Amino acid sequence: MSRLHNGQQFPSLSVPAVGGGSISVPDDLAGSYGIVLIYRGSWCPYCNAQLASFSRASEMLAELGAKVVALSVDDDATATGLVAKHKLAFPVGHSADAHKVAAVTGAYVNDDPRYLQSTGFVLAPDGTVLIAVYSSGAIGRLVADDVAGFIRYTKEHAA
Repeated sequence: MSRLHNGQQFPSLSVPAVGGGSISVPDDLAGSYGIVLIYRGSWCPYCNAQLASFSRASEMLAELGAKVVALSVDDDATATGLVAKHKLAFPVGHSADAHKVAAVTGAYVNDDPRYLQSTGFVLAPDGTVLIAVYSSGAIGRLVADDVAGFIRYTKEHAA
């Protein structure tokens, strides 16, 4: 599938969640601005910094009516360790099938070892894509302060 574009409905995607259950996007974000962070893996320093920054911004994002979810190909134990290390308060998915996620979102896949490149989406409360950020390598990703500013702007300029 090609990349997702602004105004498109975010496709249905479900992955196992750290702590049990699953994360279903866009359903779990319905009625809120949604931030979907696909990260390369717990080994990636840029991903660690991004996830920690969204965790620090969680109160500000909640005040704006935004919810965050993150996911990667990491196994359950690895993802659980990452959540504990950074005290992540938002749902984190694990064991994602890189090619299935790429097929529905357009995310880039690294084949050896197999993982998803950093990809981020900001969704409207109805599940449509407002922003899509695709990286083909280590850098280039959503930043918490930028997302908060964008959501503020969007809410202030709503029709």
